[in-house]
Amino acid sequence: MSALILQDCHKKTIEEICIYYKNDPGDLIKILHKAQTAFGYLPESVQREIAFHLKISVAKVYGVVTFYSFFTMTPKGKHPISVCMGTACYVRGAEKVLDELKDQLRIKVGGVTENGKFSLDCLRCVGACGLAPVLLIGEKVYGRVEASQIKGILDSYQD
Repeated sequence: MSALILQDCHKKTIEEICIYYKNDPGDLIKILHKAQTAFGYLPESVQREIAFHLKISVAKVYGVVTFYSFFTMTPKGKHPISVCMGTACYVRGAEKVLDELKDQLRIKVGGVTENGKFSLDCLRCVGACGLAPVLLIGEKVYGRVEASQIKGILDSYQD
């Protein structure tokens, strides 16, 4: 897990999130979603603080974080990229799209570019099989993507 030393302001944010959900362990997934939105990821320190407020074990929190693919324990880039590797996408060329992304970004799957702009991951299925192969950047869906389009797509994210 990536380290994040919690400052008082971080602890206050977590406390407010937990209070909003009445410190109810039954709302753990909602609390984790809010915390990940606030911090960008769920390092051990954040998980421990949530467990403390909900009066549950860190193991239970960690179990939920590692079970659901939406949650991440490592920081992501400003523009997280996910390539669908489900059957329809794979058959229609997702692997070539992924290889081109790795080449263009100079990172491996799970990595973040040096400037923190992009991170790269794979998904099992996005549920948009008719648009295969599918690429997500943040919450924007790109369908019928070809490797030759990658440079143009990445260039559109010049901040």
